[in-house]
Amino acid sequence: MEQQVLELLAATLEAAPETRTNAERHLEQLYTNDAFPISLISIASHNSVELPLRQAALLVLKTFVLRTWSESLEDFQGGVTTSDAIKDQVRQSLLALATSGDQERKVISASSYVVSKIASVDFPDQWPSLLPTLLQQIPRSHDNQLHGVLVVLGNLVEDGFDEEQFGQSAVELVKCIYDIAIDEGKKLTSRALAISIFRACFDTMELMYQTDKASVRQFMQEASDAWTPFFLNVLKIPLPQMPTEEQEDDAGSGSWRGIVALKTQVVKALDKIHRLFPHLLSQHTLSLFSTIWDSLQAHVGPYISLYVSDSQQGRLEDADRLPYTLDFLVIEELDYLQTLFGSVTIKRELDAQLAPEKTSNGALEETWVGQIMTVLVGYSQITQEDEGLWNFDVNVFLSEETSETANYSPRNACTCLVQKLTKWPVLESLLHYTKTMFEGGSAGSPNSARTKEAALFVLKQILDELDSCSAEVNPTFARAYLEYIGLAMRDEDEFLRSRGYILAAKLTTISSAGLLDIVPDYAQQTLNIIEQDDSDVVKVSCIRSLQEYLKTLPASRAREFQVQTVAAISNFLSSQDLSELKESEDLLDTLVETLRDAIMADPSLCLDHPALDVLFTMASYGASSFQTTMLVNEAFESITSSMAAKGPDAYAQLCAKVLPTLTGALDVGDMTSENALSDMAVSLLSSLAEHGLQPLPPNFVGTVMPKLYRLLFSSNDFSLNQGATVTIRHLLSRDPDQVFSWQDPATGKGGLEIVLLIIDRLLGPEVDDASAAEVGGLAVELVEKAGAERLGPYLMQLLRIVAVRLSTAEHASFIQNLVLVFARLALTNAKEVLDFLAQVHVEGGAGGTGLEVVLRKWLENSVHFSGYDAIRQNIIALTNIYKLHDERLANIQVQGDLMVDNSSRIKTRSQSKRAPDRYSIIPVPLKLTKVLISELLNPLSPSTPGLMQNKLSGDSDDEDGEWEDEPNFVDLGNPTTTAELMAYADESKWNVHQVDDDTQSYLVEFFKQASSEPNFQNLYQGLTDEEREKLHSMAQQPAQ
Repeated sequence: MEQQVLELLAATLEAAPETRTNAERHLEQLYTNDAFPISLISIASHNSVELPLRQAALLVLKTFVLRTWSESLEDFQGGVTTSDAIKDQVRQSLLALATSGDQERKVISASSYVVSKIASVDFPDQWPSLLPTLLQQIPRSHDNQLHGVLVVLGNLVEDGFDEEQFGQSAVELVKCIYDIAIDEGKKLTSRALAISIFRACFDTMELMYQTDKASVRQFMQEASDAWTPFFLNVLKIPLPQMPTEEQEDDAGSGSWRGIVALKTQVVKALDKIHRLFPHLLSQHTLSLFSTIWDSLQAHVGPYISLYVSDSQQGRLEDADRLPYTLDFLVIEELDYLQTLFGSVTIKRELDAQLAPEKTSNGALEETWVGQIMTVLVGYSQITQEDEGLWNFDVNVFLSEETSETANYSPRNACTCLVQKLTKWPVLESLLHYTKTMFEGGSAGSPNSARTKEAALFVLKQILDELDSCSAEVNPTFARAYLEYIGLAMRDEDEFLRSRGYILAAKLTTISSAGLLDIVPDYAQQTLNIIEQDDSDVVKVSCIRSLQEYLKTLPASRAREFQVQTVAAISNFLSSQDLSELKESEDLLDTLVETLRDAIMADPSLCLDHPALDVLFTMASYGASSFQTTMLVNEAFESITSSMAAKGPDAYAQLCAKVLPTLTGALDVGDMTSENALSDMAVSLLSSLAEHGLQPLPPNFVGTVMPKLYRLLFSSNDFSLNQGATVTIRHLLSRDPDQVFSWQDPATGKGGLEIVLLIIDRLLGPEVDDASAAEVGGLAVELVEKAGAERLGPYLMQLLRIVAVRLSTAEHASFIQNLVLVFARLALTNAKEVLDFLAQVHVEGGAGGTGLEVVLRKWLENSVHFSGYDAIRQNIIALTNIYKLHDERLANIQVQGDLMVDNSSRIKTRSQSKRAPDRYSIIPVPLKLTKVLISELLNPLSPSTPGLMQNKLSGDSDDEDGEWEDEPNFVDLGNPTTTAELMAYADESKWNVHQVDDDTQSYLVEFFKQASSEPNFQNLYQGLTDEEREKLHSMAQQPAQ
C-alpha cells in the first residue's frame, strides 16, 4: 500500500489543481483502511524519501487524526473507526519517529505536533506510557534525539495536558527540563528549548492557581528558587565575537546563535514569571534589574553594528520557533526592563541614586537617567532594513510612525519603556545628549543623522507621554530643544528632516512649553515644505504634523490655513499613483484625518473650495478599508451636523453639492460591482439623512430613493443592505410626508408601497439575518409615521411577516431588531399585540401560534439586547405584558435556566454541536419574571462594568506590596487570555448590556408592586436562590 500512498502524495504536490484534488479525494477514501496511517508513518520515516513527500505524509496524517481519531478533537467528523490495535501501533510508531533524532527538523516538528494532538485525547487513559517514556529517554538521548523529545514535550505542555494531568507530573517534568537547561554539555538550542518548555508551564500553573493557590504557590516558589540563579548566570554570559553571515547561521554549541537563543528564552521566562507571579522573584528584583541593564548596555554596540551600520537580517526564528537574532533578544530585554520599572523596590533605589548628594554637581548625564537615554537612543536608531522599506513605501513609514504596525522592533520597545521614565528628569538629561550630538564634531558615527534622528524620536515619545498626562514642559528646555529641531528641519537627511517637522509640531503646540506664539509661523513653514520638498517621507510627515497645528490654532487663524491645507493635500494626491493608493491604508488615513481637521476649522467654507471633492476622492480609493471608511464617515458626519445647525439654507446647499457625487458613486459601484464603493456612498447618504432638517430639501427623497430601492432588490451584501435600510428609516423619520408623496417614475408605485415592498423583501427567506438586521427599525418607523389608518390592512400583514421571520432568526442583533417591533407596540397596546399574535399561525419546526413563537424568541434573547433605549423599551413592554396576567401565557413553555454540566473538561466547538447546552422548561410568566429580575442590578454591585473591574483589581493574592498597579497587560500567549479574547466572537458578549438609572428605578417600583400580588408568590417558588436574593436586597434598599 505504501507505493500507492506515495504516488498519491506526489500527486498532491503537482501544480495542476485537478490532479491535486483527485489525489486528495483518493487519500480520503483510504481513511477506512487500517494500513493507511501506518503507511503514512512509514513513508515519513524513510530518509530515502524526498523531504516534501515526507512532510506531505505527516500533513495527511495530521488531517486523518484530527478528523477520525476522537470526538474530543475539534475537527472530528466521524464515519471512520480505527481499531485500538492500529491506534496503539500509530502511537508507538509516531512517537518513535518524533524522537528518532532525524536530521530533518521539519519532520520532527510535524510528527511531534501529531503526537501532541493524539496525546490531548489519549493521555493518560489510552496512552499512560507517553510521559514516562519521554522522561526516561531524556537522560540517555544524544543531541538529535533529545531535540525530538523536547519538541514532543513542548507540544504536550502547550496543547496536550489539562490541569489535572499536568499537576500529576509537574514536579518530575520541571526537574527533568531543569537538568537539561543547566547542562553545559548539551547544545545551546536544546537548553533554550528546555527553558521555553518551563515558560509554557506557567500558563497551566496560572489556571491551576485559581483552584489550589497554596500548592501551586509552594511549587512555583521552589521552582523559582532553583531556576533564578541559573537564569542570572546565563544573563551574565557575554556575547561571543560578532559573527559573519555564514557563522551566524551556525547553530552549533558555543555559537552566537545558540547564546542569543538561550538568553532570549531566559528573559522571556523571567518576564512571564514577573507578570503572572511577581512575588516569586521579589528578593531577586535588584539583581535582575542590574543584570538586564548591564546586558542592554553591552548589546547596544553589536546591535548598531549588525542592523544600523550593516544590513544583517533580523527577526529570525528556527524551525522550533526559537528566536536567535540579537534584535529579538534586545526586544525581550527592553520589555522586561519595562516590567521591572513597575517594582517599588526599583523605583526607590533609582530615586535614591538621583539624590543631590549622589550626583556629580547635579550633572544628570552622569546618572542612570543619562545612561538610559544613551541606550534608548542607540536602540531607537533606524535600521538599514527599515530605511530601505520606508524609502520604497511611505505607507510603511507611516504605519511605524503611528504605532499601527505588527512589526514590533527595538525602536517600538523603546517607545513603551519611555512611558515608564517620565516621572524622572528625562527631558533635561536627553537635552545634554542632544546638544552633544548636534554640536559635536563631524558627521561621523556618534553625530550621524541616524543618531540625531533617534534622539529626537525619543524626545517625541517623552513629549507624547507628558502631554497625555497633562504634565508641564519646562519652557527653557523647550526653547533649547527648538534650536536643534530647527537644525534637523534643514538637514540633508530626509528622515532627520521629517523628524524635525514632526517634533516641531508636537513641541510648539504643548501649552506649557510657552511656544504657542510661534505656532502660526511653524504651521506655515510646514505647509510650504509640502510643496517644496522632494521626499515623500517629509511630505507625509508634514501633512500629519498639520493635525497638531490645526487643533491648536485659534479658530480665526485655522480658517486661514484651511484653503492652503486642502490645496496641499490635493496636490500631493495628484502626484501619487492613484492605482496604488488603495493599498496604502495608513497614508489614506493620514490624509483624511488632516483634511477632516482642516474642514472642521469652519465647515461652511468647504462649499467654496474642493475640500469635499478631495474627501470623496480619497473615500473612493479607501472604500474597502474599514479604518478609512470610518474616518471619512466621521468627517462627513461632523460636516453634515455642523451645516444642519446653521439652518435649512446651509443644509440645502450642502445637499445640492454632495448628492450628485454620492448618487453617482452608487451608479459607478453598481456598474463595476464594487460593493465597497456603494457601501461607502450609502453610509454618507445615511449621515446626510440622519442629520437632515424637517422638511428635507425638495426632491431629496426623489433623488435618493430610486437608488436605494434598486440596491436593496439587487444586492446580497449585508453591509450595503443594512446601510440602505437605515438610510430609508432616516428619510421616514425626518420627512415622512415627502416619502409618502413621492412616486417612483420607473414603476409608478408610491413611497408607502415601495417601503412595504422593501420590508417584505428583507423579511423574506432568501435574505439572510445579517442583511436584514435593520429591517425591524424600518418597520417600526413606518408603523409610527404612517399610522394604522394609512396602512390599513397592510399593518396586520406586516406584523404577520415579522412574526414569521422571527421564528427563523438566529443572530442576536436581528432578533432584537424584530422583537422591538412588537415591544414598541406593546408600550401602549400590549393586549392588542397579544390578541393579534394569538391569531397568527407560523409554519415549520419552530412554528405554532405567533404568540408562542414571538414570546419564546423574545424572552430567550432579552438578556442579550444592547443599547439603553432598546433595553428601556423592552423592559417597559415586558412589564406591560406581565400586568395583563393573560391566562394564555401560562400554557406556553419556554427555555428556562441552563442545566450546568459538572464536568471540568473544556468543551470544544465540535462537542458543543454534538452535546449542546440543556435548559429547563418553564412557563412564560415565570420566564418573564426571571428576565425582569436579571435586569435588576445587585445593590451591592456598581452600576457599570468599569467600576466592578476597579473593585476587583484591588483583590490580590500577592503577599507583598512590591508591584504597583499597572494597566492591564494582554498576554496573547496565555491560554486564559486567548479564551477571553475568543469569547468576543460571541456577539451576545460584546453587545454591551446596561440598564440606565431611570429604568432601574422603574423596575424596582414594578417589583415592589408586583410582590404584593397573590399570584407572584407562586412565581417566587420557581426562582433560584440568587434571584430571590436580588429581590430581598431590592426590598431592603432605602427609598429614593
